This record gives sequence, structure tokens and C-alpha cells, in this order.
Amino acid sequence: MQKSRPKEKPLYRRKLPVHDDTLLVHATPLAPARFELRDDGTIAARTAQEQKRAPVLLFHDEIHGIWLYRGNCFELLDAIAAKYPEGRFDCIFADPPYFLSNGGITCHAGRMVKVDKGDWDKSRGPELNHEFNLEWLRRCQRVLKPNGTIWVTGTHHVIFSIGFAMQQLGFKILNDIAWEKPNPPPNLSCRYFTHSTETIIWAAKNEKSKHTFNYAAMKAVTGKQMKTVWRRGEFALVGTSYQPIPAGNLPDTPVGESPAPPEDMGSIWTIPPPSGDEKTFGKHPTQKPIALVERCLLASTNEGDLVLDPFLGSGTTAVACIRLKRRCIGIDMDGAFVALAAKRVDREVVLIWLREIKVQTWITLVDPHCIASRRSAKKGIFLDARVYPGCKQYDLDLDADSINGSGCVDDKHKVQTDCIWQEIKFVFLSCAEADRAQVIHTAVDVSLESAWANAPMPKRCETTHIVTCETQILRVKNS
Repeated sequence: MQKSRPKEKPLYRRKLPVHDDTLLVHATPLAPARFELRDDGTIAARTAQEQKRAPVLLFHDEIHGIWLYRGNCFELLDAIAAKYPEGRFDCIFADPPYFLSNGGITCHAGRMVKVDKGDWDKSRGPELNHEFNLEWLRRCQRVLKPNGTIWVTGTHHVIFSIGFAMQQLGFKILNDIAWEKPNPPPNLSCRYFTHSTETIIWAAKNEKSKHTFNYAAMKAVTGKQMKTVWRRGEFALVGTSYQPIPAGNLPDTPVGESPAPPEDMGSIWTIPPPSGDEKTFGKHPTQKPIALVERCLLASTNEGDLVLDPFLGSGTTAVACIRLKRRCIGIDMDGAFVALAAKRVDREVVLIWLREIKVQTWITLVDPHCIASRRSAKKGIFLDARVYPGCKQYDLDLDADSINGSGCVDDKHKVQTDCIWQEIKFVFLSCAEADRAQVIHTAVDVSLESAWANAPMPKRCETTHIVTCETQILRVKNS
């Protein structure tokens, strides 16, 4: 008679504990805020000594809702949580330290260089690194609104700690996004696969959150449901920004690359690294492309929402918020990077203004016998450069010294300004014939010498005159 087999013992004998919020790390009380956040966005401290090390508001644009701070994000987030206990932000985009700067090597511009981004990127060991991630994530969770979400980028050096910390804190992980880089640096040691991706974790504040997801906007990019692998094919560079490509339209294939298969166009794409235009005022060693941040914010926020970037860097999140009509608070320990971010925000505001207002410069060559014939302009700012043989130039103030014989009075007001936009346009004219002139070439360049050197040789041979049009936009400093 065959004996019955004994029942197998369960692998886990202990019963699962009943869900209790007190078991979560985020239930541990944080220390009281050291600083106070005022209504105008500035920071107040209890003593003059503490005021010296308090976070400082370095840039503020009330119209577009941008606040950029220099200081420790832990301290500022504590102050924000104390002022807004129910939450302040609709979304957070965080690009924390990856802890990569530990004597390794990489390839940059075809050369072997050390991975040394700064002291802030050095690893303190897995335990302390994870403790750091727990602390900043816990503070971010406190300042999120009940239905807010957070995006965190990282490589394998840090992303597993981020994901575990989120689970410990009670976040609800929504997705992990695979972002593929089109031109990653080669692996010089030839002992590993080439690192060509980063992971982005998207999570809600907790299990009860009713998070925002703009499904229709994401589906409009590809014509079908968007997947979590982001590769080449769905965005194209238009001007200074990467814009969605309508479903079914293949982008131009870059030189040296094979076209992406049509079946991949609806689901996968690659976002290239920041372009040279994104580094006009300088760069950050871990700078993210605007297109990446734009997609995250477009998916999870609405116009007018408030976004936090606790590791501001070069200000890419703030620039993306300007473009998408979101508001932004950014924090960084390095004042130089905050200043860089402020310049980028200023420039983006000006670019939007220029696109909306459509400022134009016109150079009109007029027959001197038909001075009365002028075309009226409905839009724009026009500059008429007229050439009248035999005409004299007169100052508008004909009798400056005729009142009392006194000398000229220096009544010039000194205005403190910062130049946030400058453009020099060179217009090449051919006036070889007395009764006819024409514009044969225009160029925007840094100097006349450079514009001349870059002009086509046939155009240079025809040129008889050059008109220089310089445009500056200045921000007035508060006195």
C-alpha cells in the first residue's frame, strides 16, 4: 500500500502583519523647521548667525511663477512643510546625485577622463547613500499635495536605493521609464555592456493618491498608448525644443544611422542629450535634456501647476515649466548653478516674448525723389535706413545752450541693468548701381569679421555696403 506523502511545509510560516501606517518610515517625526518661509518667498531665521546660512531666494519671476533658491534643500523643504502642512506641490522632478565620482573613468569628446563631478557626487557607502535618499524623499513626500506625483532619474548606481526608499516611505510606484540615450560614451575597459539607458521612476504620494495622467496628450504623440521604453522616433528638434511628431510621420534619419522600423514609431523613442543651445550660458555635469523633463511634466501636470526641483542644477526643470506654463520652485546648493538657471529662465522668457510679439527689423532703401511714398506698418518695430544724397544730419535739440549761456548739463541717469538677450544682424547690400540697390545676404553673428568670413564668396564679391542691426534686451536691476 502506497504511503501518502506528507504535506509540504509552507515556505513562510509567519503571517503578514496588518497594514499599519506606523510601520512606515515616513511616520517618524522630522525635526522642527530651522527657518521660516515668508509669504513673499524669502527665508527668515531666528538669529543673525543662522540668517547667514539660511537658504536665499536668488531669482524670482512673479509673472511666470518661478522661484530659484540657493541653499540646502532639506532645510528649505522643512520650512515649506511647516508653512503648508497639507502639501504644496502638484509634481516633483528630481535628479539626485548618482554617487559616481569615485575615481572611475569615462569617455568624453573621444578622450579618457576621470568621473569627478564634484564632492556632492561622491559615494559615502551604500548605507549612508541610502540614508540620504530616505531623508530627501521623505521631505519631498511631505510637501507633495495628496494627489501629487514625483519623478526621479538615476542609473543603476542609485535607482535601486531610490525604489526601495519609496517602498519604505509608502509611495505608490506608478511606472519605471527606460530612457535610451542615442550616443552613449563607449565602455573603455571592454569588460561591460555599454551603459546606454537611465531609469526614471514615477510615483504617487501614497496608495490613496488619485494622480494626474494626461492620457490623451501622451497618446496624441504616437497615435496609440505610450509605452515605458522611450527611444528614437517620436520627438524631433523644432527650433530650440523637441516637439511631438504626428503618428505615421517618420523623422529625418540622422547621418550615419539607419531609419527606425515603422512598427517602432508608435511606442519607442530616444531623447538625445542636451543640445549646444541648452548650454549657451554654461552646463551642469549631469544636465538633462529639456525634452525629457517636458514629457514628464506634460504627462503628469496641468497648466498653472506648481513643480518642485530639489536638485536644480542648470535649471532645466524651470525652463520646461516656462514652456509648458507651469510654475516652479528650484533649489541648489551651488549659487553659480542657480545663477546659470536664472539666465536660462530669463532667456526662455525673452524667446517666448519674441515669438509672441514678433519684433522685426526692416531696412528700406528708398528712391530720394519719392520720399513721400512710405508704407505703413501694422505690426512690429521697423527701422528705416535711408540714403539721401546731399542731406545733412541735424540734432533734434537745435539750441541746447541758448537759454543762459551755461555749459551742457550731464543729466544722464545711470541705470543698473543685466543684458539677457543680444543679437547682431548683418545685412549685406549691393548698391553698385546708383538707381538700384538690393539686399543680397543676411547673417546673425558675433562680429562683422565672423559674418564676413562665413558669407558665401559670391555674396562678398557683390557687397558694397553692410548695415549692422544690434538688438539688446536689458533687465533692470532693483535699486
